[in-house]
Amino acid sequence: MRVLLINQFFWPDTAATGQLLTDVARDINPDMHVVTVFCGSSPYGSLDAGSPPPVKVVQCGGATFSRRKIGRVVSYASFLVSAATRSIRAPRPELVVTLTTPPLISLLGTLLKALRGSRHFIWEMDVYPDIAVDLNVLKQKSFVTKLVGILADFSRKRADGIIALGEDMKARLVARGISEHKILVAENWADGNEIVARPFLDGPLAVHYSGTLGLAHELHTIAEAIRQLRDDNFRFVFVGGGARRPELEKFCREQRIANVEFRPYEGRSGLSQSLAEGHVGLVTQLPRTVGSVVPSKMYGIMAAGRPMLYVGPENATPSFVLQRHECGWRVEPGDVAGMVQLLKRLEKDRSLVREAGARARRAFDDHYDRPIGVARVLSILGLSVTSRTARVSCVAESAFQRCSR
Repeated sequence: MRVLLINQFFWPDTAATGQLLTDVARDINPDMHVVTVFCGSSPYGSLDAGSPPPVKVVQCGGATFSRRKIGRVVSYASFLVSAATRSIRAPRPELVVTLTTPPLISLLGTLLKALRGSRHFIWEMDVYPDIAVDLNVLKQKSFVTKLVGILADFSRKRADGIIALGEDMKARLVARGISEHKILVAENWADGNEIVARPFLDGPLAVHYSGTLGLAHELHTIAEAIRQLRDDNFRFVFVGGGARRPELEKFCREQRIANVEFRPYEGRSGLSQSLAEGHVGLVTQLPRTVGSVVPSKMYGIMAAGRPMLYVGPENATPSFVLQRHECGWRVEPGDVAGMVQLLKRLEKDRSLVREAGARARRAFDDHYDRPIGVARVLSILGLSVTSRTARVSCVAESAFQRCSR
């Protein structure tokens, strides 16, 4: 079978969507399928020094990716036009999988389905235009919002299937008028070989945040809790970047808070050691973004054998994971007193942290390790896996049947 994967980011780029797609591409059986990937020509972040996956990579678009609005739009448009031209000229794929970078890339899958009879699956990483509205990038009733929504739903309604990252994302899509029978849930993952559980360090209780602190993340509750816990019993570490991180850095400087440390993004090779520095891994989400995004950093935290502290709403995927596996705690956004009280309790009784961390790693091994997560996606797509993932194909199949009911 000829398979075409389309996303602006792919190996060697280490952007989150690119890493996930690369993991899937590595485990598609090359003896059964010929895989081509259309991706961008400029990186989003750092580069993966590992070996390339066994696929044909076609770089599309000449505009350099930029985090600035105008540069990003130009980069998106360049990629879309180039990918569309190449997809029409390329050999007919039996299966097309589109992600959501850039937004509306699913229209290429719809075009190939209509013109060439290809099956088309959309792997939703963010729900557009909902996420743009939730983050006040677009206005709810603007012409652009309505147009993006019409085009995105046009593709969704014609796709053979849609992969959502959680039940909350599935609910978002259903609310947009997409048939729930078309939507299959496949949660993201982390690599349990790269990220391993390490012993907890002595010293102050360390709350560790890893990754982007962006517009979708709750900040007020965290900042106020840090202000109230500015003593030697606690340590807060923020590794990464993001639009809201300068705001938190400024707050800590103005309040003269000394027990907070800010570091740049950590590469994949050092991520396991970095996560091990924390006693608790922090995950945050604004309530209005439920279902339009699903935080994926929780899987790395669980792989590291650390419990999760989730500052976010009850009806979101991280909350469901906590309830199911008892591997951490949730704090309602705005409940500063509750967060402070919880951290003081964990600081006094470290056994609670160790026990929840052990449950987190067990749950990760059973549900969220890379081979299991990849097999879930490949099972939905109907693709044969390599021998490396064959041992967990039954897990993926049961997940597929459960989501289809």
